[in-house]
Amino acid sequence: MSTLSIATSGLSAASLRLDVTASNVANALTTGPLPAGYGSNTSGGAGNSNGSSGLSAYVPLQVKQVDQASGSTAGGTSATVSAVSPSFVPQYDPSSPFANQDGLVAAPNVDLATQFVQLLTAKYSFAANAKVIQTYADMTKSLLDIKA
Repeated sequence: MSTLSIATSGLSAASLRLDVTASNVANALTTGPLPAGYGSNTSGGAGNSNGSSGLSAYVPLQVKQVDQASGSTAGGTSATVSAVSPSFVPQYDPSSPFANQDGLVAAPNVDLATQFVQLLTAKYSFAANAKVIQTYADMTKSLLDIKA
């Protein structure tokens, strides 16, 4: 694998990490009804009686990044997106239209401190890979400028 393809795979992974983190932060307060059968006193709850049974809390995502170390094309990184498990935590909000009879709603399992770390990771990873591309371009330019 070439230097450029390794660095661009890193740029792509950093960009994906940034997209996922931005989505998680933007939807951190998007609650919904608790799933049916959750808890001891939830027999449908108010969330299901007001026609909102098709709605659900935002499902947060995470990026898993691994190196590509297979065969002759070793090098670079691969990033995949998966759902966070558990995807929700019960939260007390009796004023919500999704609240069950105990006043609980499903809130996305998003930890803002972790999301901030993910943003920093994406930032520095992107900058490092961009610097590799810039250095590669500078080296190629100086190589082409050599006069014999």
